[in-house]
Amino acid sequence: MAGLYIHIPFCKSRCKYCDFYSTTQLQKIKEYVDALCCEWADRQNELQEEIKTIYIGGGTPSILDSSDLLKIIACCAELHPQEFTIEANPGDITLEKATAWRAMGINRLSIGVQSFDDELLQLIGRRHTAEQARQAVSIAQTAGFDNISIDLMYALPTQTKEQWEKDVAEALQLGVQHISTYGLIYEEGTVLMTLLDHGVIETVDEDIEIQMYDYLVEQLTAHSFIHYEVSNFALPNYQSKHNSSYWNDTPYIGLGAGAHSYDCKSRKWNISDIDSYIQQASAHALLPELETLTEEQHHTEQIMLGLRTNQGITIDKIDISKAEPYIAQGLLLQHNNRIYASTKGFHILNRIIEDLI
Repeated sequence: MAGLYIHIPFCKSRCKYCDFYSTTQLQKIKEYVDALCCEWADRQNELQEEIKTIYIGGGTPSILDSSDLLKIIACCAELHPQEFTIEANPGDITLEKATAWRAMGINRLSIGVQSFDDELLQLIGRRHTAEQARQAVSIAQTAGFDNISIDLMYALPTQTKEQWEKDVAEALQLGVQHISTYGLIYEEGTVLMTLLDHGVIETVDEDIEIQMYDYLVEQLTAHSFIHYEVSNFALPNYQSKHNSSYWNDTPYIGLGAGAHSYDCKSRKWNISDIDSYIQQASAHALLPELETLTEEQHHTEQIMLGLRTNQGITIDKIDISKAEPYIAQGLLLQHNNRIYASTKGFHILNRIIEDLI
């Protein structure tokens, strides 16, 4: 099994926390779509494994016209994925669009809700409202989507525990099958980092952030969601197949500007510049950067990524004596021949991993 990721870097506006490669040059969408098709033509036989998942991410893929999206899908029409996801901004989702996506074979929708609080949404630079988020989920369900994921963010500036608890409650009322949650990280070069550096905003207290995460885990698991990765929760059988490939050492191809690819032996990534990417891909002359992994690097990544999941890692991947202090504290758990992190362990997972490797 393998995956295909297609990066659509276009956004109507840039969120204040985002450091992903993106652009607001919407006039370049059509030539970018053509370049994507050229790249796929050159790389479609790159992996021996059959591609079983497609994920169209961004950026904001939902701003694409149906004709542009259909052109991308037609380029890889020979694929028959089990799971086909597109990311969407709530403000872009109409019944016409969602119905068209389903007709194209897209069977999973990932909606960037982030919060149901309008003041917080404005603070982090999101262009949709809480009501648009609610309506987006309802529209998607009406269009026939029965595999819907939403993103939520916590530890936002000024966010209180009460606001977070309200967001979690609203998420559970929507009837979605998957919820991804992310604690805000202040990245260099973002608007929020600039505001933080100038004292305009403050970070949420670390203890409050931990309480937010613990409340999330408690509530979602109480409502039958499986906590299958540190930031991801799904109802039974609705775990993201594509995203799971990033954690379980599955190869994938990444198409588009700034997109990464992995074949279990090396990683490579395309240039993060829209004009250079279009020029190179259209000429069938992409010049990706390449990193060949040593056995030690590959082993380390298996530990780092495996411990993020509820499956954990096999004991033979580590020196068990290094794990025993964490097992004694309940931060790591052992079952048969596997080691995995507890909810408490997730709080200090980076430190645990550093000690294990």
